[in-house]
Amino acid sequence: YVRGGDGDAAALVAGLGFWTWRTEEVLALVEWMRSHNRRVAPERHVRFVGIDAQHSGDAVERLAGFLRVVAPEEADGRRAAFDVLREARPGSRPDPAGALRAEMERLVDAVEGRRAEFAERVGEGAVAEAVEDARLLVHSADLISRLFDPADTEGGVFTARERYMAEAVDALVAGSPSRRVVVWAHNGHVASGLCAGVPALGARLRERYGDAYYALGLLFGKGSFRARRGTDVRRPVRRNRIGRPGAHTLEGLLARAVPVDHLVDLRAAGEADAEVREALRQTYAHRTFGAAVPRFLYRLNAAPVVPAEEFDGLAYVARSTCSRPLP
Repeated sequence: YVRGGDGDAAALVAGLGFWTWRTEEVLALVEWMRSHNRRVAPERHVRFVGIDAQHSGDAVERLAGFLRVVAPEEADGRRAAFDVLREARPGSRPDPAGALRAEMERLVDAVEGRRAEFAERVGEGAVAEAVEDARLLVHSADLISRLFDPADTEGGVFTARERYMAEAVDALVAGSPSRRVVVWAHNGHVASGLCAGVPALGARLRERYGDAYYALGLLFGKGSFRARRGTDVRRPVRRNRIGRPGAHTLEGLLARAVPVDHLVDLRAAGEADAEVREALRQTYAHRTFGAAVPRFLYRLNAAPVVPAEEFDGLAYVARSTCSRPLP
């Protein structure tokens, strides 16, 4: 759709699988990208690509439809696995043996092994998309089968998720060193340190690309945001208010320095006064709100951060307003 195809943008946004994306703001972004592509030459077109294999229902439907055309026996044989992949979420079906992942790996091999045969019937492009979907389902199956245990920093969901997101970004960059990619994710993912106790997506990209990776953190002073209170997905998404940041928080530091919306390029801090350089090397608390926050003490939901070590730049919004959900 972004590159000129037909479709219903609101339905496409809703199909991403996360209520956090199903908003007027994300819809406006998609429409803006489509409009941009209409005005520029094809070599300057932008794309909208997912990197987080948590919700794979659409990939299941596409791949199942492909198999029904080219290899109905494969579609029938994978029906039970596809039913699981449509609905299950990371950590929901722990299986140390990894049977579901192994089944999806066999499916990738099966499609690759008959690639030429399938391409004659439906075209190489359709086969390439099917292989991509099948590989995505390998990742999704692996996340479903792992333990949702923050204490497991080796084999848990959190480690695999950060690694798979980094690999997805690598795949976008591969073969085109000049290609630029903007990765939009929670600060915990884009930072150059740890996320939930494991190397973050940003840490992996920093290791791979060095200074070609620019980690931009997004913070706000006061206002409101939408989130569930508590981890029960049946709880409603609601408006949450937050007041002025504390004096010893990172948000408080930015608010005192420049009280309006602003950007800080931390890479330029080497040329700043000694007092500024020292301030950016201190440890601060900073807010870590996500799709869910603690039920009663969400205003205290914070984590330590050393700005100069975790980020290359900071974007500060003085007042946040709630996203607007689509109907």
